[in-house]
Amino acid sequence: MSSTTPGLVCGHHHLYSSLARGMPAPPQQPSNFLEILQQVWWRLDCALDLDMIYWSAKLGAVEALMNGTTGIIDHHESPNAIEGSLDVIAQACEEVGVKVVCSYGVTDRHGVEAGQRGLEENRRFIANGGRGMVGVHAAFTCSDELLNDAAGLAVDLGVGVHIHVAEGIDDVAAGERLEGLAQENWLLVHCVHLDRDLRGTIAHNPRSNMNNGVGYARPAQRKNNVILGTDGIGADMLEEVRLAYVVARADNVLVSPELSWSWLQNGYDFIPECRDDKVVWNYDHVDSAWHVAFTPGTRALNVQSSTGEVLLQDGRPTRVDLSEVRRKASEAAQRLFSKL
Repeated sequence: MSSTTPGLVCGHHHLYSSLARGMPAPPQQPSNFLEILQQVWWRLDCALDLDMIYWSAKLGAVEALMNGTTGIIDHHESPNAIEGSLDVIAQACEEVGVKVVCSYGVTDRHGVEAGQRGLEENRRFIANGGRGMVGVHAAFTCSDELLNDAAGLAVDLGVGVHIHVAEGIDDVAAGERLEGLAQENWLLVHCVHLDRDLRGTIAHNPRSNMNNGVGYARPAQRKNNVILGTDGIGADMLEEVRLAYVVARADNVLVSPELSWSWLQNGYDFIPECRDDKVVWNYDHVDSAWHVAFTPGTRALNVQSSTGEVLLQDGRPTRVDLSEVRRKASEAAQRLFSKL
């Protein structure tokens, strides 16, 4: 047993949601998942500007690092600040010392032209050397033409597609529409209501699925590899392991913590160099799934990168001023809230 692990990977994040905590109540009380999107998240992402995106990403990266997470697969949307948004996210994470795979989630919600601008942001960022995937919001907000364009761009760039799939019942046709497009390097997020097998890796987000009331995805019943994400609710991956175990156990009492632990390990398929980072924790059995599953409150003390740089010391980031990041993020959040 040990108090050290490699750096952890968050398999699906929305770093821009770091500013959403405490946001004003929506105009109407949402009563289902589609209304949650319409009343909360789609209003918020329309209000983002590049400065807000920067500070939300920086805060999210700092909080990830403080939870031993050194790699993030991010999915971003900001229809009124598309161009350059992925550069801003990558810069903020690099300044903290967290590795990030960026994508811009294209959609036709804001018109055909905006969808094409989103594709161009993905293309520009990746073609210029950025680490990324081609992002798609979800099949139900995209035309067949946009889905085909995104899939084709991913092939041209030699990367996968990062897409929400059948998260709610409004996207139940996603399987049929994506069946001929999906590839093994795609990242299929949620898959709660997916009615068929698709090629790709599934990103399971148990806390978010429960929070949105969309149901249990039963990822263990799929043939796909599975990784764990948070869908924007922080990047405390040990806590996500516990939640993934508990919700799976509620569905099947024969499930062991080794299942959700294996999903955490699969994140290295996407960001393998996180294996070479070193995290020292405040608990001396942190490398055991059976111990972690029943030990809340486990915290990262020190993080050392694969190059030997100390990124976290005594629980605080070394590259950035934590107080300044929190203050600037709070200021950005207030500006965001004023636009809602």
